[in-house]
Amino acid sequence: MEPGRAKLGVFLATMLVASNMVGSGIFLLPATLAAVGSITTLGWIFATAGALVMARIFGRLARHAPLAGGPISYATVALGPFMGFQATAIYWFSLWTGNIAIAIAAIGYLAEFFPRLAGPAAAAGGAIGLIWLLGAANVWGPRRVCQLESAAFFCGLVPIVMVIGGGIFYFHPALFAAAWNVTGQPAYRALPPSLVLMFWAFAGIESASIATAVVRDPERNVARATYYGVIIAALIYIASCSIILGLMPAGELARSTAPFADAIRIAFGPWAAALVGVMALAKVIGSLGGWILLTLETGAAGAEQGLFPRLFAKRNRAGIPVANLLVVEVVMSVGVVATMSPTLGRQFGDLISVSVMLSLLLYIYACLAIWHYAAEAPREFVHDRTFAFVGILFCLAILLLSGTQLLGWTAAVVFVTFPFYPLCRGGKRLRPLTTGQHD
Repeated sequence: MEPGRAKLGVFLATMLVASNMVGSGIFLLPATLAAVGSITTLGWIFATAGALVMARIFGRLARHAPLAGGPISYATVALGPFMGFQATAIYWFSLWTGNIAIAIAAIGYLAEFFPRLAGPAAAAGGAIGLIWLLGAANVWGPRRVCQLESAAFFCGLVPIVMVIGGGIFYFHPALFAAAWNVTGQPAYRALPPSLVLMFWAFAGIESASIATAVVRDPERNVARATYYGVIIAALIYIASCSIILGLMPAGELARSTAPFADAIRIAFGPWAAALVGVMALAKVIGSLGGWILLTLETGAAGAEQGLFPRLFAKRNRAGIPVANLLVVEVVMSVGVVATMSPTLGRQFGDLISVSVMLSLLLYIYACLAIWHYAAEAPREFVHDRTFAFVGILFCLAILLLSGTQLLGWTAAVVFVTFPFYPLCRGGKRLRPLTTGQHD
């Protein structure tokens, strides 16, 4: 690590995890889930349990071996260089796909003030502009980005507190009950596909682990930040999404581009909706900055291990991987145009589904890494193999219940990694990293 690059303490690391999870999902996901209904409340319980299992996995891995790049490095150590490369490529792909979804969510709230942005072409232009703006913010360095994200997190608490604290007085149990299952399908068919969308809420569990290189005392702080972040996110998601489903009819909510603003408008009027729109927009933009940071650190960690092209690891005097940043910005800009859809909600839903599916593969690799370390230090990992087994079952369940189309896209991305492996490695010697190698 370059001199002067200040590391993150437990508070900023927790804010990185919580803010990455409580990002675009909290402000657009209620509209996406409204197409299923309030039965998704049951899904939140299942998703939260799985997220806590994965939080333990990442925390234990960081405590035992705080490697830069977190789960992608653990996959390399436990499963070999090819699986390490595949984990890096899959996660890198999932990150910039998710970043596009976050930018689309931000445009959805901007469209509240500038309705023309709701059109596909205008939305794409606005999303590309935000991506480059937040990419430029990352030139400040990780500490500045996390400070920006922390400030945005507290801005985002304004609409959340207004919905939970004020919306409860306008909550209509009859609306919530009427929206229980609007799909017309039996519950066992309606709920499972929505679990992929719900787990987008917890995408970011691995944030502190991925950013191990810039976290102070990672053996302790990565685990603490991960647990705290998951608990904060779970409480916020379950409370706010449930209340919104009791404030608006499901059909109207499903068509909303800014569900928090529309819900607050019902409770408090137009002035409150405008305030919520501004605060939600600030939160989503701050979240985008944090996710771009993780995308850069993922590529850099892979390159520093000899798994990705060396271009991704080159940093300037301030410790910023500038070439890496430019590649990511161009790829995301192309991705925005390639995924344009008639509605923002549809584009958002498609993007987050792909991102979550790929992230789940990385989580499976992390669980397998626990078994590797448990063989080396059985006393230290007494109960962790059981948690790893449960984590694998959880991830596989969501993958298998997601539907054949999403499984097909996921498989396609995995197979693409095979021919690129020899090109990216280029005979380079594998160089496992610890946090000390950055100092």
